Amino acid sequence: MRARIYQPAKTAMSSGTAKTKDWVLEFAPSSARGVDPLMGWTSSDDMNSQVRLHFETLEAARDYAEENGIDAIVMQPKKRKTNIRPRGYGENFATDRRGAWTH
Repeated sequence: MRARIYQPAKTAMSSGTAKTKDWVLEFAPSSARGVDPLMGWTSSDDMNSQVRLHFETLEAARDYAEENGIDAIVMQPKKRKTNIRPRGYGENFATDRRGAWTH
């Protein structure tokens, strides 16, 4: 069985970083998806594609894969540069603003 271990990126719907700290072990699909002729739904007979295991550390995910004979590929995350403004959100409403009001 093939799998990949990665840290999920933040969702586009949120500016927060919730659910991005854990490591995820996700199995690669072993068979192609097919279209059901009666209903037109996309389906697969691969049950492992539904499994996503969450781990607190990369080492725990690697150990699990090694113990269970899973060929896992580790995908390192691309870290974002932190955006720390000197005065924070309150600067938008400061009376001593240097720049023009933009919104």
